[in-house]
Order: sequence, then C-alpha cells, then structure tokens
Amino acid sequence: MKIIIQDRNLIFTQIPLQFQHHGKVNLFSVKNNKTLAETLEDRRYSSLSIETHRRYPNSLNKKLGDFLLELKLNGDNYYLRFLNEHGNKVYCDFSIATTPLSKAKGVYSFIIGEDIMYFGRSHDPFEKRLNQGYGHISPKNCYRDGQSTNCHINSLIARNSSDISFHVLPLDNDLEIDRLEKQLIILYRPKWNVLF
Repeated sequence: MKIIIQDRNLIFTQIPLQFQHHGKVNLFSVKNNKTLAETLEDRRYSSLSIETHRRYPNSLNKKLGDFLLELKLNGDNYYLRFLNEHGNKVYCDFSIATTPLSKAKGVYSFIIGEDIMYFGRSHDPFEKRLNQGYGHISPKNCYRDGQSTNCHINSLIARNSSDISFHVLPLDNDLEIDRLEKQLIILYRPKWNVLF
C-alpha cells in the first residue's frame, strides 16, 4: 500500500494475519479469580457497591464472571456496568506471521478492500502489539479497568476476518511514529479510529 503525505511516499507492507479462533462470546464470564464482593472493594468498582449490595445481596460470594453471565442470561443488563463499552462483543484470536518486519516498530494499518479502516502506532515490535494486544483478548480486558480499545478493534476484526489485511510502515524514531500516526488519522479519518 502506498500513501503520499506532504510529498513523501510511504510504503506500507502487508504482513499476513493468522486466525486461530472465531466467535468467542461471553469472554468476560471466564474472569473468576475474585468474587463479586471482592470486586466491589476495588476503587474502580466502588461506585457500583451500594446498588449491587442492595439488588443482589445473595450473590456477593459468587465468582464475578459467573454472576455477570447469570445476569446476562436472565436479561438483566446490570452486568454491563462492570464491563467497558466493548466488553461484551464477539472476539477472535489471531496473530501476525513472524517475519523480519514483524520485529520492527512503527505505524500500522488495517485495511478492508481498498479502505483504510484503522491507523495505529507501536513502539514495541509489531508482533508484540498485535499478538499480545489486539490479537488475544483476555477476560480481564473486557472489564471497566481493561483494554477497551483492544476489545473494540478485535471485535471489528472478528466481524471482518475474511476481508481484512494488516500493513506496516517500519520507523525507528518514536517521535516520528507518534507524529505520523496522528497525521494519517487526521488526513484519512479511518472509520475505526477515534479522531483527535
């Protein structure tokens, strides 16, 4: 993929995506390392404490994920208050192939057909950003204090897995990476990016 910005030719190179699992639902329900009561003691969830104690006094000793899935299956949307805005989506597991470029850092994009859907930046190797970030959503990512952006992008990739491609522009300078990502987002306004 070739992009021209301020008389500069930028050549993005495709790195293949490899999908391992599709259709991962209710991922938040797997997080059972704490009870509901223990979770409510955390400052990030303390605003839910009074109402939760009032509404669900007999559920405080249930494992958090089990409790939230029970609410969901019973049509009680209160469970969503524990999750980030993208914490109840359908996800997939994917990675990028290991290549010399996957070990570089820089600016990357997700493309569907001819449409640039997302620009991002990575100060770590691309394979770390993708394989450990967007490519694998852990149950904790689904929660208020998790990685909402990772959940959001993964769910969009899951929906478009047969048509999406991943492209990278390796860069060494972190300041240039940040500056260029911002310029590209402002110039192209990709659908999946949050604009500045």
